[in-house]
Amino acid sequence: MEPAAALQPVVAVRRSGGGATTARVSYSKERELKTTLLELLIYITFLVTLSLMTFGMVSTNMYYLNKVMEDLFVEQTSSESSGINFRSIKSQADFWEFAEGPLLDGLYWSTWYDNRTVTDLKNASYIFYENLLLGVAQIRQLKVRNNTCSIYPYFQPFLKSCYSRYSYKAEDKSDFGLKDEPEWKYVSASSFSPWYWGSVGFYRSGGFIVTLPRSKQESMEKLASLRKNGWITHGTRAVFIDFSTFNANINLFCIVRLVVEFPATGGALTSFQIHSVKLLRYVSYYDYFLASCEVAFCLFILTFIIQEAIEITRLKMEYFRSAWNWLDMLLIAVSILAICFNIYRTIEVSLLMEELLSNAHVYPDFYFLAFWQVIYDNVIAINVFFAWIKIFKYVSFSKTMTQLSSTLSRCAKDIIGFAIMFFIIFIAYAQFSHLVFGPQVDDFSTFQNCIFSQFRIVLGDFNFESLEVNSILGPIYYISFVFFVFFVLLNMFLAIINDTYSEVKADFAVIPNEELHIADLFRQSYNKALVKLKLRKPETDLGDENLESKEFPSTKRKDTSKPSKGGSPHEKRHPKPPKLQKESLHRSDSVAASQSSVSPEEFQRLLRQTSELEKELNSANAKLSRIMKSMQQLKNASGKTTQ
Repeated sequence: MEPAAALQPVVAVRRSGGGATTARVSYSKERELKTTLLELLIYITFLVTLSLMTFGMVSTNMYYLNKVMEDLFVEQTSSESSGINFRSIKSQADFWEFAEGPLLDGLYWSTWYDNRTVTDLKNASYIFYENLLLGVAQIRQLKVRNNTCSIYPYFQPFLKSCYSRYSYKAEDKSDFGLKDEPEWKYVSASSFSPWYWGSVGFYRSGGFIVTLPRSKQESMEKLASLRKNGWITHGTRAVFIDFSTFNANINLFCIVRLVVEFPATGGALTSFQIHSVKLLRYVSYYDYFLASCEVAFCLFILTFIIQEAIEITRLKMEYFRSAWNWLDMLLIAVSILAICFNIYRTIEVSLLMEELLSNAHVYPDFYFLAFWQVIYDNVIAINVFFAWIKIFKYVSFSKTMTQLSSTLSRCAKDIIGFAIMFFIIFIAYAQFSHLVFGPQVDDFSTFQNCIFSQFRIVLGDFNFESLEVNSILGPIYYISFVFFVFFVLLNMFLAIINDTYSEVKADFAVIPNEELHIADLFRQSYNKALVKLKLRKPETDLGDENLESKEFPSTKRKDTSKPSKGGSPHEKRHPKPPKLQKESLHRSDSVAASQSSVSPEEFQRLLRQTSELEKELNSANAKLSRIMKSMQQLKNASGKTTQ
C-alpha cells in the first residue's frame, strides 16, 4: 500500500499540471526537429552545388581521348618496326626502333587514309586529324655518373665501371658527346617542376633534352644522328618523351608522357601518363553556370567558417570532443585547399598560356599545369567524399541511423582490439610471402604488393598457380592464410558487429518511443495548411494531443485509468485548492524537466544498473527462500522430535 500511496500524488500532479509542461517540451522537440530539417535542407543545397561544380569538371570525353592516345602511342605498332610498340620495349635498341617508327608515325599526320596530302594543316600536325600538336615533342634523358657504386675487392680487377641506380646525388650533369650541340648539354629545371615517380626510381626534372623538328623527315634524321653518336649511354637511367595536344571540338588539352627506365639490373621498364584536362575553364554558357556554382561554393564555405568560429567561441574545449565537429573542420580545411589550388591553377594558366604558345618550334611544358590540375581534382574528390559522409550528422533523428551509429560506437573498442590482432597476423603472412615468393612472383616482388595480393586472396581474386614456384611452402602459406584470416578472423569481426547490433536493438526496444517523427511533423503542417486554406474544419488541440501522446504515453494511460483505491468520487468532483494546484504545477514542471533531461546514454546506463540490481534482488530472494525452507524443515523436525 505504501508504494501505491507514494505514487498517487505524482499521478495527480501529472493530471493537474502536466499538460502545460508537456506542451512546452513538445514545442521544444518540434522546434529542434524543424531546425534540424532546415539545416539538412541548406546542407543538401550545398551538396548539390558542390556536385554540380565537380561533375562539371569531368566528362566521358576525357576517357575516350586518353584511350585514343594510349592506343596510338602505347599499343600500336608500325609496319617498319618489326612489330615493336611502346609496351614491348626491352632494351636500348628497342627504344630507338620505337622512336624512329611508331612514335614519329603517331606524331606527324600529313596525309589522309588514301595518301592524299592534307593541304589545310598550315605547317601543323593534327593527330587523328582532330588533335592539334602544340609546339613540338621533346625527348629528355637522365644519367648517373660512373663509379657511383661500391665493387667488392675480389671483382675490382674485372670491372672498370659501375653505374648505380638513379638518385639526385649520383646524377651526371657533365656535357658529353658532340658538346657543340644543345642535345649533349645538361639543362637545369625550375625548382617547382614536378618530379616523376617511376617503377624503380624517383626522377627530377631537367636533364639532356632533344627537341624534335616540326617535319617528320627532319625528326627522323635527328633521331638517327643521336643513335649513331651514342646519345643513350651506359649511365642512362630514364628517357622521357613529352608532347601536348589540344582538341577544340571538346575543349580539352591532352598531355602525354612516355617513360622508358633503364634500371641498374639491365633491360627496360615502360610506363606512361596521359592526362586530359580542361585548362580553359570558361568558354560556353554551361561553363559560366559552373563558375556561379564555384562562387556559391565559396560563400557556403565562408558561412561554415563563421558558424564553426561561433561554436568554438561558445563551447571552447567542449567543441573538440565531438567527432562531427572534427569532420566539419576537415571539410572546411579541404575546401579551402581546393579553392587555393583552383585560384593558383587559373592564374598560372592565364600567365603561361600565351607564353607557351608564342613559339611553335619549342616544347610547351603543359605537364606543369596538368600536374596541378590533377592535384586539384584529387583534393576536390576528397572534399566531395567527406561532404557526403557529413549527411549522417543531419539524419541522426532517425531511429535506424541512431542504432547504426550506436552499434559502431559501442563496438569500437572491440574492433580496435580485433584490428590489432588481425594486422599482426596479416603483416606476418605478408613478410613471409615477400621473403619466399618475392624473387620469382610479381605479385609479391615488393612488400606493398604482398599487402595488396593478400587482400585479393581474401576477396578470392588470386592466381594460385603463381605460388607453385615453391611447391612446399606455397600450398602451406595459401591454405593456412585462408583458414586463419578468412574463416576465423573475418567471422570474428562479423560476430562482433552482429552481437553489438543485437544488444543495441534490444536496448532500443525497451526505450519508449517518445520522439517526434518527421511524418508527424509533416502531417501536422499539412493539416494546418488545409485549415488555413479553409479546406478542413479546425480540430481543437489536434496537434497538441498528438504531441502529448508522442511525449508522454504513460501519462495518457494514467489519465484514462480508473481511480485508485485511495481516491474517492468527492476528490474527483471538487478541484484542489489554489495552493495545492501551484505545488502540483511546480512539481509537475520539475518532473517533466527531469524526464526530458535524461539522454539516451544515461537511460541505457540506468537500464543496465537496474538489470544488475534486479539480478542481485533475485539472488537475495533465492537465498531467503532457501533459508525459509531450511527453517521450515528444522521446525518440522523439532515438532516430530517433541511428539
